Amino acid sequence: MQFISNDINLDITGKRKIGFIFSLTLIAITVLSLIIHKGPNFGIDFSGGTLIQVKFSQQPSVKDIRSGLGQVKLENSSVQNFGDIEENEFLIRTSMPAMTGEGFSDAIAKALKASTGFEPEIRRIEMVGPQVGKDLRKKALLAMFYSLLFITIYISGRFEMKWILSGVTAGALMTAVYFLSIFNMSMVMLIAAALVVTLILFWRLELKFAMGAIVALIHDVTITVGIFSILDLEFSLPIIAALLTIIGYSLNDTIIVFDRIRENMKQMHKSPLEQIINRSINETLSRTILTSLTTLVVLFALFFLGGEIIHNFAFSMIVGVIIGTYSSIFVASPILLAWSKR
Repeated sequence: MQFISNDINLDITGKRKIGFIFSLTLIAITVLSLIIHKGPNFGIDFSGGTLIQVKFSQQPSVKDIRSGLGQVKLENSSVQNFGDIEENEFLIRTSMPAMTGEGFSDAIAKALKASTGFEPEIRRIEMVGPQVGKDLRKKALLAMFYSLLFITIYISGRFEMKWILSGVTAGALMTAVYFLSIFNMSMVMLIAAALVVTLILFWRLELKFAMGAIVALIHDVTITVGIFSILDLEFSLPIIAALLTIIGYSLNDTIIVFDRIRENMKQMHKSPLEQIINRSINETLSRTILTSLTTLVVLFALFFLGGEIIHNFAFSMIVGVIIGTYSSIFVASPILLAWSKR
C-alpha cells in the first residue's frame, strides 16, 4: 500500500532548525512543569500507600465516604470518581500503607455502608510500602537507562561496525552507574549525569548513528513524561512499560530511515550528505506514516473502549507514537547531519 509517492521531495532537512526549536520548546515546558509539580504525579507503585477501588449501588457524596474512612483511620485519604459518574465507582488513595490483612475489606465495607447508606462493593485493594516504592522508582530509571545503552551498542554495531568500542563505552557507563547507585545518590541526578556523559562520549568517539538514535529516544521519553506532568496524570508501573515500548517503537522508525541513508550513501556517494538524508527521509515517509496511523487506530480503540484501568497506558502510547514518529523524521536524522557538519 502506497500512502505517499516515492518521488515526493519535501525539504525536511532544510527545516531542521524549526524542528529543533519546536523540540527544545517542548523539553523546556516539560522541565518547567516537572519543577512546578515537584516531579511526576507518582502512583502508589512508586510513592507507597494504599489504593482502594469501591463501587456503590447508588451515588454517595464524597463527604459521606470520607466520614466512613475516618472510622477505619483513613481520614486523610483522597477520594475521586473512577470512570463514568453513573457507574458510582470511586478510587480511594492514602499515602500511608494500611494493614490490609484479613478483615480489612469487611471493615471498610461496613464503615462505608454505615456512613453512606448504600451497599459498597470493594473491587480492589493495593498496598505498597514506601521502601518498595523507592526501590521500584530506582529500578524503573535503571531499566530505561540500560535499555538506551544496549540500543546504542546495536546501532553502532549495525551501522558503523563499532561493536567493541560502543560495547566497552556502554559497559563502563553501566558499571559506573550501578556502583554509584549503591551509595544512595539521587537516582534522577545520577541518570541525568550519565546520559550527558554518554552523549559527550558518543560525540567524541564519532558514534554518529548512535548519537542520533539516543538523542531521539531521550527526546521521546522526556516529552511523554512532560505531557503526563502537565496534565497531572498518575505515573505508575504500566506507564514505565509504555515508555519502554515507546523506546522500541521509535527506534524501529529510526532504523528504517538510517537503513535507507546507509543505502543511499553508497549509491549517491558524490552527493552532499544533506541531500542524501533528505532523500532517504522522503523515500521512507510513506512507510513511517502508514505504520504510525495503523498503530494509532488500535491505540485509540484501547483508549476509548479499553476501560479506565488501561486509560493512562493507552494515552501514553498514543503520545509516544506521535512523538516517536516526529523524532525519527525531524530529530534523529538531522542530528546525524549536524554531527557531520561539526
